[in-house]
Amino acid sequence: MSEETNKSAQDLAAELEKLKAENASLKRARNAGITFKVSEKGAVSVYGLGRFPVTLYKEQWERLMAASDQLKGFIADNAEKLKVRE
Repeated sequence: MSEETNKSAQDLAAELEKLKAENASLKRARNAGITFKVSEKGAVSVYGLGRFPVTLYKEQWERLMAASDQLKGFIADNAEKLKVRE
């Protein structure tokens, strides 16, 4: 192998390792759990449930939390129709 080809192969291997490390870091961050932030508009954003945050205003979260028993019942009643993401 020529010196130029060897260097190119080394560069590719180094880039591959860098990308693998970055990918592992992103996966760890994704699995870090649920986090909360206040949005620019003053709403509560929940991160860690999916690809995008779930953002609702305070009164919307309060209404949703007040309906939590109703939501749990709905999920139980429709369990066979609901998909589970992994």
